[in-house]
Amino acid sequence: MADAPEVITAAALKGVAHGFLGRRGGVSKGAVAGLNTGLGSDDDPAAVAENRARAAHAVLPGARLVGLYQIHSPLCVTVNEPWSDADRHKADAMVTDRPGLLLGILTADCAPVLLADREAGVVGAAHAGWKGAIGGVTDAAIAAMEALGAKRSRIAAAVGPCIAQASYEVDDGFRARFAEGAADNARFFAEGRAGHWQFDLEAYVAARLESAGIGQIEPLGLDTLANPERFFSYRRACLAGQPAYGRQISLIGLE
Repeated sequence: MADAPEVITAAALKGVAHGFLGRRGGVSKGAVAGLNTGLGSDDDPAAVAENRARAAHAVLPGARLVGLYQIHSPLCVTVNEPWSDADRHKADAMVTDRPGLLLGILTADCAPVLLADREAGVVGAAHAGWKGAIGGVTDAAIAAMEALGAKRSRIAAAVGPCIAQASYEVDDGFRARFAEGAADNARFFAEGRAGHWQFDLEAYVAARLESAGIGQIEPLGLDTLANPERFFSYRRACLAGQPAYGRQISLIGLE
């Protein structure tokens, strides 16, 4: 792995401290080799702590990193002051208007979403797996940002590295859950092998943001499963029968 973390940025969030990080530039070894930032992963805690510190420094030096105990929910919390890793809130999105705090979302195929209203000085981060996405985790983040003075027409959002449609095979039952939510959700599924479909998580999340009235949306189009040297992937680890998998982190904060 390279010595320095790779920080992927979005044009939509220019001028805001942010970054989508992958597995490059970390100290973890074995199945989670690289910049594994997952507190709940099967890894040396000291390596995870070092990786998290490296990631935070690469995006906003000196900031306090704040994370969540992610549970695939639509829950969002407003961060007014930092908390310890041991005191993480159970939720899947965070927002803040406080400088010096760095919001961190962990993923390993789910979609990380970073949001900012530059004028209001409000930022947010969401972990949008399929459960959280269909449940409205991005809507909850937007509402919480509005409570801090943001306006959805001014909010810019970027959807970071996640499993792509070509890599995300699901069954009929999975597709039916989305069809029950809205008839036009069928557009996010392409036909696959018999009884299976290919789900476009990134497009679904972007569509939810668009329907919520977000002013600028940038999907990065980076497939976690298809890029093993660059990103961790839960599904890739499962398909390969690997005993553990790493988590990458996506960060946003106010200077």
